[in-house]
Amino acid sequence: MTDTGAAQGLAGKRILVVEDEVIVAMLIEDILSDQGATIVGPAARVAKALELVAEGPLDGAVLDVNLAGEMTTPVAEELRRRGIPFAFATGYGAAGLPEGFAGQPLLQKPFQEHDLNRVMAEVIGG
Repeated sequence: MTDTGAAQGLAGKRILVVEDEVIVAMLIEDILSDQGATIVGPAARVAKALELVAEGPLDGAVLDVNLAGEMTTPVAEELRRRGIPFAFATGYGAAGLPEGFAGQPLLQKPFQEHDLNRVMAEVIGG
């Protein structure tokens, strides 16, 4: 199942994946790679994610809200500071988003391919 609009929007884009669950990270990587994106990461810890943001360039990101008890708020703040669009991924819905990020695009876990494609089209503007 390929979403042509999403494919055109993500082709050639560098997308940071911040996720601590290996299976979920692999799923995100596979879906985004199939749409033509280049995956940066995945990062399973905030420190690694911040290193990857600093290395740049990035066109967008998908951030798990919670990495084994460590909130990704510092990564979100740095992405916002740099003007890099991103979506949070969480199983807690909008109530699980960090303070100050209420309107941020959200990928609700568990998700399917079309959910990720829709959110990334919103984030990247494809």
